Amino acid sequence: MPSKIKYFSNRITSVVLLAGLLLFSSPVALAYEPSSEIAVEDTLKTDAVGGGEHEKDGKFNAGELILEHIGDSHQWHLWGDHGHSVHIPLPVILYTDKGLEIFSSSHLEHHDELYTGKHYKYRLSHEHIEVIDEAGMINEKATKAIIDLSITKNVVSLLFGAALMLFIFISVAKAYTTRQGKAPKGLQSFIEPIILFVRDDIAKTSIGPKYEKFMPYLLTVFFFIFINNLLGMIPIPFLPTGTNLTGNIAICAVLAAFTFVIILVISNKHYWRHIFAMPGVPLPILIILTPIEILGLFLRPFVLMIRLFANITAGHIIALAFFSLIFIFGEKSAGAGYGVATVSVAFTIFMGMMELLVAFLQAYVFTLLSAIYFGSAMEESHSEEHH
Repeated sequence: MPSKIKYFSNRITSVVLLAGLLLFSSPVALAYEPSSEIAVEDTLKTDAVGGGEHEKDGKFNAGELILEHIGDSHQWHLWGDHGHSVHIPLPVILYTDKGLEIFSSSHLEHHDELYTGKHYKYRLSHEHIEVIDEAGMINEKATKAIIDLSITKNVVSLLFGAALMLFIFISVAKAYTTRQGKAPKGLQSFIEPIILFVRDDIAKTSIGPKYEKFMPYLLTVFFFIFINNLLGMIPIPFLPTGTNLTGNIAICAVLAAFTFVIILVISNKHYWRHIFAMPGVPLPILIILTPIEILGLFLRPFVLMIRLFANITAGHIIALAFFSLIFIFGEKSAGAGYGVATVSVAFTIFMGMMELLVAFLQAYVFTLLSAIYFGSAMEESHSEEHH
């Protein structure tokens, strides 16, 4: 039992440290790409008719609602619609070609509002910060030079997830040290089977005898995806939940990049020989096969990224699409709206149950594929194994 306690304590501590490194380095990846192709006059038309972003020509705009939810924002929306909403403004941090600018997003709440900073005038257009010149047009050169490091709602959700992971794993680690020789209890009894599942059913079977050194990373990735998937399904007021964090392409790219870098670092000569010159294959075939193998090396992290991004984002879109049907049919008649509401809510509940499965399944698939890639990168040739 003491060796078991030491194992979990060391592994959980490593997970906490790596989780902090991963999570707190990711906000840079969430920085926005500035859009400089839209003139100020064009963006001012958003609220000209209908009174809000979710309305177009006086009608409900489901596309705007869905895109707003799955996208990022410089404000933390609590409740209410546009024009009568309650939200928390978040810090805007811009690194421009003239220096650093820091101010509150409350200065850019309205679509026609400009904020005069130390170096430029700024406006917020479709969640992109733009630099406005004296003539009221976009300064494309200055806008393209902006590096947006703002604390957006996805970043807040990221930090909240990091704090939650730290709390969970530090609590479990303490439980192993204070309850030596005793059966798991409370949170410890919930986390331990999952850790054993990742160790025995993913790491050991996919990597082999050298699995232990990959456990901190595999556990970090699994719990990061799993916990944030669950948080994205639970919109709790005053808490940064209900976001599409793991459906953000930047987050998925960072996770896939970590796996890709580890593959490059741990891969042996046998692995590279199979990529560049597979043994026993004639030279004419190698001319065709080698480029395919090299392409496959880069496709692996790309597939990891797209799979996680598409599955999580699709779940949010489907749920919001069912809700939007209520308002779309409600514009026709109140009876149609109430009739569709029953079916929409039922399908949304069903999709919610499916998303609970997907939340675990996507964490499992990402971790399993990463472990399989690690195992193949370290696999020895048959002659070396025999020796």
